[in-house]
Parts: sequence; structure tokens; C-alpha cells
Amino acid sequence: MIKRKLLGQHFLNSKSIAEFIVNESQISKTDVVFEIGTGLGILTPLLCKKAQKVISVDADERLIRRAKSEFSNLRNLLLESGDGFKKKYVFSVFVSNLPYSRSKDAIEWLAQNSFSHGVIMVQKEFAEKLLAQSKNRRAISIIATYAFDITKISDVGKNNFSPPPKIDSVILKISKKIDMDEKLISTINNIFSYRRKTVKNILKQFNKQSSIEKRVDELSGDEIVDLGKQILAK
Repeated sequence: MIKRKLLGQHFLNSKSIAEFIVNESQISKTDVVFEIGTGLGILTPLLCKKAQKVISVDADERLIRRAKSEFSNLRNLLLESGDGFKKKYVFSVFVSNLPYSRSKDAIEWLAQNSFSHGVIMVQKEFAEKLLAQSKNRRAISIIATYAFDITKISDVGKNNFSPPPKIDSVILKISKKIDMDEKLISTINNIFSYRRKTVKNILKQFNKQSSIEKRVDELSGDEIVDLGKQILAK
């Protein structure tokens, strides 16, 4: 369990919440589901009942060995150990109780991948960052709301996990709007390192010209993305 804590993962132990997540995922018999964080497999067999195929990846090889033994009868399940964010699978639905330490990586990775929709569980604090407005926004807020439609569907108390995290979680439904390029995501992150500067001065850092005196916090999400595209334009 110590190793799992280092990975930032806490095991969901509520069958009713697992069933809720799978039902909210709106999986059809033609869907390929990608799950990152197999864990103890509380979601995995439920996903297999709904989907054409489930691909489940966990960073802990021991948990994958355990899952292969326990779910050997599930013919539509592919289990793999490793970093799920480095895998190149084609999928239509994404479902995950995201490792807390990798939540930002996950959103940036999902923004670059083509898929229909998904349901994710994240720390409450991270969910608030994703949905933040105006001065509370981070780069990840802009990336998330540009790439996805995001809806909060439920709070989940920390006592529904083993070991219990220090903070409650939130279940979010995400629907893909647009795929983003890795360079654009990186540029938006860079823009936020200059958030106190005006657009005019930010563009100077990249040898570009502008007369706009607004600061990053005064721009809409789409304007920040457009600024990123302007920086990348040759």
C-alpha cells in the first residue's frame, strides 16, 4: 500500500460509486473503453459488461498480475502494466479514478487524444482548478475548458477510498470538443508564467508585436488560446 501512496493512488472501495461511474459513462456495445489505474479492479469488470472492449493499464505490475488472474474469464479485457499516458491505443470512452499526482498530465494527454467522452474522478481541489474562473484560473483550466465540455456530476467523500486521501473527490463528465496540439498546450503553460504581463509584453518575449495592453487575467479562455496560436505562428 505504501507504493500506491507514492503513486498518488487511493483505491475506491464503494461498489455503488463504481456502478454510478460506469452508468454515467454511457458505454455502448460498440465502444472501446480505456481505463488508467486498474487498481483492485472495482471498475474493470463493470466496464467489460457494457463495452465491446476494455483496455486497462496500471503502473503497478503486481496489480496487473492480480487482475489477470482474477479476470481471466473476461474475453473483452486487455490488461497492461506501464504508464497509460504513453500508450497509443484508439478508444472512444475514457474512465478513470485518476492518480492524484498525475491529474494534470492526464488532462493534457486527453486534450491531445481523439475520443468521444469519459468520466473521471479527481481530487476536489483539482476539479476546482479545472472549473475556475477569471483570476483563479491556471493554464490547466484554459486547456481543459477549451478541449472539453466538463460537468460535475457528484462529490465523493474520502472515506470511500483505501487508504483514505486527505481531501474529498469529485466525479466529472467530460465530452471532447477539440483535439489540441502538444506545442499549443506547452505554449499556454508558458503564457501563465507571464500572467502579470500585458499581451504586448508577453508577445515581446517571443519576438512578436501587439498593441494590446490587457493582462492574461483579463482575457477569455479562447483569447488565451488564440494568443498561444499567435506565438506559435511563423
